[in-house]
This record gives sequence, structure tokens and C-alpha cells, in this order.
Amino acid sequence: MNICLFGATGRVGSIILENALSQGHNVRVLVRDSRKLKLSADGLLVKEGNVLNEKDISSCISRSDVVISALNTDGTTTMSDSMPFIIKHMKEHGIQRIISIGTAGILQARSAPYLYRFQSSESKRKSTRDAEEHLKAYLLLMDSGLDWTVVCPTYLPIGERKGHYRYEKDFLPDNPSSISIYDTADFAFGLLFTTEFIGSRVGLTY
Repeated sequence: MNICLFGATGRVGSIILENALSQGHNVRVLVRDSRKLKLSADGLLVKEGNVLNEKDISSCISRSDVVISALNTDGTTTMSDSMPFIIKHMKEHGIQRIISIGTAGILQARSAPYLYRFQSSESKRKSTRDAEEHLKAYLLLMDSGLDWTVVCPTYLPIGERKGHYRYEKDFLPDNPSSISIYDTADFAFGLLFTTEFIGSRVGLTY
């Protein structure tokens, strides 16, 4: 499989990259600084550039079968600003499948399903800025007509790879705790090989 990966130097993205290369897939990544990549492999094509540059997005997406976005918010609007470019050039290159890493804040609140979790008492975060940014990207995907899935982990420490976790469509499972970056990446990568959660958010926790 030919995979286009955005956010390959991030905490979750770097593990998705390891998973893809270890299983023999070809991966094209767009990074601002290639020196931040921790590995190299025959199947890895590294492009230096910026996800806010439409030409860089198009170049990285071309000749790919699927797209994975593990971009972080980093207190900016990079995620929502880049998503229209990603969607546009996926369509231009005939790519239908995209998996994105989101946040549990954009899942529906179990106590008030008409609200997102970040709008409800279920959220313990004082700032809603990051959740609002994730929400913008999610809404763009929802209206895109693509085969999208947004993986929404709860509290995300580095942790360890446990290999077991709970997940639920559009909600966070009851009594959530945390989920490591390893298990989050493993779950997201595994979605490339199933149609189960196309058109859905998936809440993820131990």
C-alpha cells in the first residue's frame, strides 16, 4: 500500500510511520525538517515542505492510495487550514480513504448527546481552543464526501503498548482513563484494513 502521512514527526504519527514501514508499505511524508525523522527505510519518501503550502500537499498526496493525518494543533490553526488542501488534492488524485487523529473532545457527550464533549461537563480541560480546532477539521471531513475516520483518543500520555483497549463509535467508552500513543497509533493504522468505522469518529481509551 502507498500511504501519505502528515504529522510523521509527531508522537502518534512517528509510531504510525514505524508500523507502516515495518509491514512493508511505502510511505510518503511531508515534514518541515527531515532531521526530526528518527528512522529511514527503502519504502520511505521524505518531502520537506509545509502543510500550509498547497503545492507541497499535492506533491505528497500524489501516487498514494490512502492518507493519514496525525497533525497536531500546537496552539495554531494549521490543522483546519491544511485540511481543505488535503481534501481537494485527495479528490484530484482519486484518493478516497483518509484517517485522521482527533481528540475525545469532539465526540458526543454521553450525558448530553446534543453537545460535543468539550462543550459539556464531561471535559476537564479549561481551554477549548484545541478542541475547537479539531472540530473544524472534523466538520470539513464530514462534508468532504471522502471515506474518513477520525480516531479520538482520551488523555494521551506516552505510556506503553498494551495491545488492548476499548473503543466506541462517536462516543468515548464509559469510565475512560487514558490511552498510550502506541496503542492509539496501532488502532489508527489498523483502520486502513477495515471499513468498520468509515464516516465515524471513534472514541478510544483503556
